[in-house]
Amino acid sequence: MADRRPDDMIRITTKELADAFIEEQIKELRDQIGDKKVLLALSGGVDSSVVAAMLIKAVGDQLTCVHVNHGLLRKGEPEQVIEVFRNQMKANLIYVDATDRFLDKLAGVTDPEKKRKIIGGEFIEVFAEEARKLDNIEFLAQGTIWPDILESEKGIKAHHNAGGLPEDMKFELVEPVKILFKDEVRVVGEALGLPSNMVYRQPFPGPGLGVRCPGAITRDRLEAVRESDAILREEFAKNGLEGKVWQYFTVVPDFKSTGIRNGERTFDWCVIIRAVNTTDAMTAEVENIPFDLMQHLVSRITSEVNGVNRVLYDFTPKPSGTIEYE
Repeated sequence: MADRRPDDMIRITTKELADAFIEEQIKELRDQIGDKKVLLALSGGVDSSVVAAMLIKAVGDQLTCVHVNHGLLRKGEPEQVIEVFRNQMKANLIYVDATDRFLDKLAGVTDPEKKRKIIGGEFIEVFAEEARKLDNIEFLAQGTIWPDILESEKGIKAHHNAGGLPEDMKFELVEPVKILFKDEVRVVGEALGLPSNMVYRQPFPGPGLGVRCPGAITRDRLEAVRESDAILREEFAKNGLEGKVWQYFTVVPDFKSTGIRNGERTFDWCVIIRAVNTTDAMTAEVENIPFDLMQHLVSRITSEVNGVNRVLYDFTPKPSGTIEYE
């Protein structure tokens, strides 16, 4: 496969274009992999799910999917991945709960690039350990997409899946969607027959909630991110915004402010809500959330999430902000 997106490549917007891409990729995957085995980093996000579906079509049971729970996933996410891939798609899925391992390594680390590198490096280590338990694994599949590569090259941020493997690793990379933009990956996913709630699921970064917990990650603040994010997703679904807004999530930064609860002073965190629309993740516009919904979100988050006394809304487009915080 080409390492770079050709300048004259037609944007994949139709089933016909997607089918042609899939057919071409399946041939290339079979040529690349032969009769060897592949290990897939399966997060359950759209990119890795599309790669999984493509590999199942191309090489079937030569594929082993590994889902690593690094403790930075959204509420209910590991359970959903197991249900969809192991139970419904009958994929060969290995589930690894590495929560303590990741959070222990991240303790006290505040620099966002260091956090990303620790998470990315630990991911590679976990995959290496799983691969050693399996025979003849020669390939590592990843859901790298074109914006990952572009942003890494420009130094905007490090991507765990755009930096390659350590020199002592014997895997060859398999990256069948690396020249596609996010909207194209979705069209390809639909053409592959993946369920629409998976194809149109919100993008979720490799470092997970780690990039939504600015500063040193602590378990209690991470839980505040997870719980507030679940409330936001639930309310957006109830109010018809699910599927209309491209990405929405909460962030809990590492600073506290004074508040009042039950007539007494509190000194707690704030939750920042972010909701943006974009087609290719290179630029993004802020969603206009109805004020009554925002008031309801504030009420639920401040009353249901431990350690939180304020809710803020981020009005910043990309540029000047990135979509994620770190």
